[in-house]
Amino acid sequence: MNNQKTIPTGYLRKIHHIALNVADMQASRHFYGHILGLHELTGDEIPETLKKLVSEGKVANFITPDGTIVDLFGEPELLPPDPDPSQSFTRAYHLAFDIEPRLFDQAVDVIKNNDLVIAHGPVTRPTGRGVYFYDPDGFMVEIRCDPE
Repeated sequence: MNNQKTIPTGYLRKIHHIALNVADMQASRHFYGHILGLHELTGDEIPETLKKLVSEGKVANFITPDGTIVDLFGEPELLPPDPDPSQSFTRAYHLAFDIEPRLFDQAVDVIKNNDLVIAHGPVTRPTGRGVYFYDPDGFMVEIRCDPE
């Protein structure tokens, strides 16, 4: 019997995926695919276990260049977020995407040009720059970059 109580540092290599419940699949597909520019998985790219749900329009899958998957699960009856943006309505806090520092300001412009609600920022910290905004279901998304 192994009595190990911690996973050693470095064993968890990266975030594999994040699964989000969304009320409006079309709005969310537009947000993650068109506005944020993530690649939507199609055809043989879709995991076998999700192909039926994708074909029924109940699930959409996106991937970042580093291989992180963003799974969207359609939940038309999803309760809206609290009208007070300071109140969390899910157990997750936010989803953060990394971007090259030279592209950060361009990403902020895209957020503003799409009239997305900015929750906080842009901010500059010792760890880099970030901007927090909401997806169509009120889930907080961050775009951040390392310091230049």
